[in-house]
Amino acid sequence: MNRRMVFYMIGQLVKAEAVLLLLPLAVSVIYGESCVVPFAVTVLAAIAIGFAFTLISRPRSKVIFAREGFVIVAASWLLMSVIGAMPFVISREIPNFFDAFFETVSGFTTTGASVVTNLDALSKGVLFWRSFTHWVGGMGVLVFIMAVVPSSADRSIHIMKAEVPGPIVGKLVPRVRQTARILYLIYIGLTLLQTTLLLCGGMNLFESLIHAFGTAGTGGFGVKADSIASYSPYIQWVITVFMLIFGVNFNLYYFLLLRRFRTVFKSGELWTYLGIYLVAVTVVAVNIYGIYGNVGECIRLSAFQVSSISTTTGFATADFNNWPDLSKAVLFVVMFTGGMAGSTAGGLKTSRIVLLFKSIKREFSRMLHPRSVSVVKFEGKPVDDVTLHSVGTYFSLYIGVFIGIFLLVAVDNFDFETSISAVAACINNIGPGFGAVGPMGSYAGFSAFSKVVLSLAMLLGRLELYPIMITLSPSTWAKR
Repeated sequence: MNRRMVFYMIGQLVKAEAVLLLLPLAVSVIYGESCVVPFAVTVLAAIAIGFAFTLISRPRSKVIFAREGFVIVAASWLLMSVIGAMPFVISREIPNFFDAFFETVSGFTTTGASVVTNLDALSKGVLFWRSFTHWVGGMGVLVFIMAVVPSSADRSIHIMKAEVPGPIVGKLVPRVRQTARILYLIYIGLTLLQTTLLLCGGMNLFESLIHAFGTAGTGGFGVKADSIASYSPYIQWVITVFMLIFGVNFNLYYFLLLRRFRTVFKSGELWTYLGIYLVAVTVVAVNIYGIYGNVGECIRLSAFQVSSISTTTGFATADFNNWPDLSKAVLFVVMFTGGMAGSTAGGLKTSRIVLLFKSIKREFSRMLHPRSVSVVKFEGKPVDDVTLHSVGTYFSLYIGVFIGIFLLVAVDNFDFETSISAVAACINNIGPGFGAVGPMGSYAGFSAFSKVVLSLAMLLGRLELYPIMITLSPSTWAKR
């Protein structure tokens, strides 16, 4: 274990977070708010911690192997969340540390689960930081560092593999830093485009940025208690479309820029992702027609809500707690499918589901025709057995972790619907669930213990289990 390199990279991250905290500090100054001091104190603390880590732990070797990559990512996200919670606590706008930590983890992991029951009581600077954490965490903070900070670190692909969601992570171009820059340029471009379209719909600049951050990071923090319900149909449709856009693998946008249209339109994962979405929208729209009695409204509400849940964004235009059981069942299922690999969305990922079903189909074929040789293909390329095995292992581990977290959260004695949907919403980075944690509810009623457990669930879901579990394993730190 190259411990010096691990602490050095964590120090770099903390310094980057100090720079990012200057934006909500500037917002507080512009609006003349009292939370200027809490942000300033946090910036100074982050700078001090960052320089302490980088100066004391200056590495002799900058080589990063898989183990270092996992530890760097997991430890960075944990420390980033602790520091990010400081402005909430110091300003007393979320005075309880466990609540502030939960809110910050929810922001960085782009979950959108909240303990805040009165958004009107939050200052503009805090609201900005709360949503900006979505945008920062959406693409990945370590990916951001690789894009902007000069580094001679070897094998930084291990960091990208540990932070970028999906079963298969590759480079768009030979250099990892160049890949990170391409991804972030696409990310910034789409965010600016959505902000412009929201401005055209009558939103002010502050709210346009807040909702663009929440959509881009597929997070879902907003500025109103009813989320997006009180905005115009135009605004709702813009956010619906962009939630779907940010649930798509960013590699496909790069191929579009290169005019490789055939590669994009031949993507099996893309068509599966869109197919699941269209089927879910149709079923829900038909099912809720009896409530609204208007075809256009049913389609708009269904399209928005399915887009929000399937991409794990968490915005809402209706209280789907009151929808028929079939619609709630469909939304519960798409909680797990998530978006495409290489997107900012959470969930199991469409690619894993496709590979899992293809692997099951191959096993059926082998049982019927023992001597036959069948090859699983994904995006027109054969998938090796190692990747298929990793998908099966991930799915099994996911189920085990889900059950364990559910049992721990059940000690709070909430009803079954609330408890299981809260775990599903947190581990899949969605935010709202059903029951007490529905779109018009919050997580404020959970105990401090459950909030810590659910915070861990959000981190496990965003980093896809392995980085956190490997970091917490004693064998990772053992000398060899």
